[in-house]
Amino acid sequence: MKKFHTRLIGSLFALLLVVLLSGCGKSSAPSAGGNSGGGSSAGAASDAIPLPENPQPAYCEPGIRGGRLVIASFGEPKTFNPITANDTSSQEIYRLLFGTLLYFDWPTQDVKPALAESWSVADDQKTWTFKLRKGVQWSDGLPFTADDVIFTWEIIYHPDINNVTRDAFMLDGKKFEVTKVDDHTIKVVTPAPYAPFLENFGGGVYILPKHILSKVPAKSFEATYGINTPPAELVGCGPFLLKEFKPGQLMLLERNPRYWVVDKKGQRLPYFDNIIFTIVPDMNAMSLRFRKGESDVFEYVRPDEYVTYKEESDQGKYQLLDLGTGLERGFFWFNQNTGTNPKTGKPYVDPKKLKWFRNTKFRQAMAYAVDRPSLIKSIYAGRAKPNFGYITEANKRWVADNLPQYNYSVAKARALLGEIGIRDRDGDGFLEDDQGNVIEFVLNTNTGNNTRDKIAVLVQSDLKRLGLKVIYQPIEFNTLVDKIDTSYDYECILLGLGGGSTDPSASMNVLRSDGFTHQWFPRQKSPSTKWEERVDFLMNEQLKILDYKERKKVFDEVQMILAEEVPMIYTVSPYVYAGVRNGLGNLRGTALSAYRATWNAEELYWKEKR
Repeated sequence: MKKFHTRLIGSLFALLLVVLLSGCGKSSAPSAGGNSGGGSSAGAASDAIPLPENPQPAYCEPGIRGGRLVIASFGEPKTFNPITANDTSSQEIYRLLFGTLLYFDWPTQDVKPALAESWSVADDQKTWTFKLRKGVQWSDGLPFTADDVIFTWEIIYHPDINNVTRDAFMLDGKKFEVTKVDDHTIKVVTPAPYAPFLENFGGGVYILPKHILSKVPAKSFEATYGINTPPAELVGCGPFLLKEFKPGQLMLLERNPRYWVVDKKGQRLPYFDNIIFTIVPDMNAMSLRFRKGESDVFEYVRPDEYVTYKEESDQGKYQLLDLGTGLERGFFWFNQNTGTNPKTGKPYVDPKKLKWFRNTKFRQAMAYAVDRPSLIKSIYAGRAKPNFGYITEANKRWVADNLPQYNYSVAKARALLGEIGIRDRDGDGFLEDDQGNVIEFVLNTNTGNNTRDKIAVLVQSDLKRLGLKVIYQPIEFNTLVDKIDTSYDYECILLGLGGGSTDPSASMNVLRSDGFTHQWFPRQKSPSTKWEERVDFLMNEQLKILDYKERKKVFDEVQMILAEEVPMIYTVSPYVYAGVRNGLGNLRGTALSAYRATWNAEELYWKEKR
């Protein structure tokens, strides 16, 4: 189920997808070897390399080493670069290759030690000190030090390197000061108190190897660690290494023999020798592979498949995890970019259409025009809820009450359009604006996601019923991402947001007008509307408020503005399910992560050899 994350997310689009723990033992001198291990020799290779000096037990029960986990996926990564990536196809892989300072436990929402073994904050609530774990090695055998952390933040803040991470780490337009105290200590000073500091700074940023990437020119950095990088040159310190990537076929990951985590029995994690991602054409194929026993996990069981999965689960074929309402929210939006294409000299959006798209009443009319009850019944078999706000009820801590409800009403939609001069002027059944232009636009979504395809078809039908000409054109996911992030060559897109942190800060790059993922008009030099200017101010302020109740009031106002201005027209929030093969140990499913069953992949194991 490919979508943007709110890194947020990424938000931060999954900023906190952390898969790192800690280890113990003595440090070793760097070796000349590259990415070694995997297969039956992976355990021996791992045991031959001493562990770091300061041990920390894994956050799981001891498991059994060996075997492999097979996951079917219909998306391919665009990059293995965790700083510049902005799509879940890439995140699905790089989350397993790199490490963060702190470990984020998704089910409990707790932050725990990882690459940093401890931390402290001064009385000013702005000065933080991290003690890094000694003896940790990169996958090529060289030591992990404070220099790597400093380098990573230099990359994040570099003005010539586009990335979704930077947006969440600016306060009042100022950067965090990240400095080296010694080889295993860093100090961070924030411009003001920063409420989600540990979760975001510690648990949400993947650290890069300075010795590998420091020589890459800034203008080339977005291309580094791309999909054409030879696996042996892709150096990380996460639980797994990339062994092989065959576009259109598979991604083979192997155990990192230098991973720095041990369980209570002294076994080095991860437990699996390999994780294999097999690439399939769409979600139907993903589901079929799982049900036939050809993959071990299917994390996106669709609500309309629930009855089948429940029946087969009751027969003992596999487990079905029922995780409740998820964070995902489907929506469509219109391109409000007022800019001009520098290559062609033409506006990104046809001026007459831009006038429609930037009108609040036009967008409100679109919200009323969507028949969500029918969508829930026909596509989700009743297992979804209408959604009208920026976040769903699954995020109980932050969701706002009393937001406007755009319940299905063609009459209200037509009335709003009439107020801005859009009506059927010639009696042909289609609406025209006050200049006689037919209201017509192209709706895109990504291929491969059957559920999203069905939603797009129904939305097209709903808008046609209103009197709009909507041309539906599904396109390949990475091509769609390029339209959204780079070329801005589109009119209307239907996608979704999900994953990422539950904290409001995870949405900085989506909600701030200068954000990389401010989809309807990204990276604005200054806010193009008064309401975006207000959201910018509020999102900056909420970061500095340490009191939860006061902070929530500010974020409630943000949600109210978004609900009234509807830059994103929401559809529904589905219930979430996952299928997993029987016998998978340390399984802790959660609806709060995009990786419902494998967020802790390094801890998973087979209880019996397979």
